[in-house]
Amino acid sequence: MSLTPDDIARIANLARLELHPDESERMLTQINGFFGIVEAMRAVDTTGVEPLAHPVAVIQDVALRLRADVASEPNQREANQRSAPAVERGLFLVPKVIE
Repeated sequence: MSLTPDDIARIANLARLELHPDESERMLTQINGFFGIVEAMRAVDTTGVEPLAHPVAVIQDVALRLRADVASEPNQREANQRSAPAVERGLFLVPKVIE
């Protein structure tokens, strides 16, 4: 898969970016380069290869130091929302930004 200059123009428009022609060409080259790397990685046969929890696990045993998932801060929702311009049912209300 590779992108065209029209694709770059559309992406720039969606991202609200103004790209000069030389910047657009550079972006096209870089993004297509990334896609080339992804395609090369996808071409590797990984059948029978177990996923790793850590990349170093290939060369040495790794004991992941995971802590318990425990809330360490008290619930401060009401205090944090006091200064908000608009709140409804515990949620911040924001202006619509998607067209």
